[in-house]
Amino acid sequence: MKKNKILLCVCMLIYSGMFAQTKTDSTILLSSKERSIVLISAYTAQGNMPKLQVALNDGLNEGLTISEIKEMLVQLYAYAGFPRSLNALNNLMAVLEERKKKSINDAAGREPSPYPARKTMLQAGTENQTKLIGIKIGGGVYEFAPAIDQFLKEHLFGAIFGRDNLDWKTREIITIAALAAMEGAEPQLRSHFGVGMYNGITKNQLAELVTIIEKEVSPKRGMVSGQVLQAVINQKPYTPVTMPDEAVFPIGQKIDNNNFSGTAWLKQLILSDSSNQTAVGNVTFEPGARTNWHLHPGGQILLATGGLGYYQEKGSPKRLLRKGDVVKCPPNVPHWHGASHDQPFIQIAITNNQNGVTVWMQPVTDNEYNSN
Repeated sequence: MKKNKILLCVCMLIYSGMFAQTKTDSTILLSSKERSIVLISAYTAQGNMPKLQVALNDGLNEGLTISEIKEMLVQLYAYAGFPRSLNALNNLMAVLEERKKKSINDAAGREPSPYPARKTMLQAGTENQTKLIGIKIGGGVYEFAPAIDQFLKEHLFGAIFGRDNLDWKTREIITIAALAAMEGAEPQLRSHFGVGMYNGITKNQLAELVTIIEKEVSPKRGMVSGQVLQAVINQKPYTPVTMPDEAVFPIGQKIDNNNFSGTAWLKQLILSDSSNQTAVGNVTFEPGARTNWHLHPGGQILLATGGLGYYQEKGSPKRLLRKGDVVKCPPNVPHWHGASHDQPFIQIAITNNQNGVTVWMQPVTDNEYNSN
């Protein structure tokens, strides 16, 4: 049976990226310019022109040249389409005009060198693609639709990657940021995580890029991108995990404290105050994520609004929670709650703080989480 060459190439690409990673200092994070590049690329890909305008100003303030930003926006036509690329370029023109009025003189930057003589775009693109990825690409969709192979080599790898006013590492940061911000591009994102590492982007830098997407662009896209990156690092297939469509409230902010295992988000709906000691929060758990053991002096009520979750009190069996289930947590009884193994979970937590705030305890062990 004939093997799919595309899958083979992707696997070799990822393994090559892992090998390149061992030769790079993984403690190095993105520079301030590179962080600006992430946001400019992501907002361009999403078509978010108001936020792009802010990101363009910030990027210029960080020292990006006009040539570098123009080159980024031109490259993104290959990933986000001509309309968004053109809109972004028009936005850049408006930003530059406004800065001139404020007597801000931005550096023009270097223009690209002429294309190599005696080479067609197809020849140059084939060579660039092979160097960029570390292996010659063929088979699969490229045999099924030869035109897409030709256009990729001529336009993307020949005409765009042949321009030398941005290096290939930077071009991969641009590409990865754009794909991370876009819906439905996870297979390409996975491949470009590998290409990026092959071209010198560290795992820590990719993790920082994902964090920027999550905090500044879209919590959902950051979550999905993080899952794809983890699959690449673990050399495992990517299995999409999406939040239930019935989610009522926004996902909120990622919870960064040590009171949770795994990834969870909180959208605080009501804060307790002197006139009302009740707090209400919407909590979203990724599969496998859960709280530590904890108790509430005033008790708590949980409303399951989506997905599949667990609830367990100390000394009692674990309970399965589905949409519509309600849990009344007794005061001062240690318990935990979170998502099931393979599905996310969304809950509304109503907490009475009149008798004191939540008391956090030790993490839920894997044995406790997996017990019946």
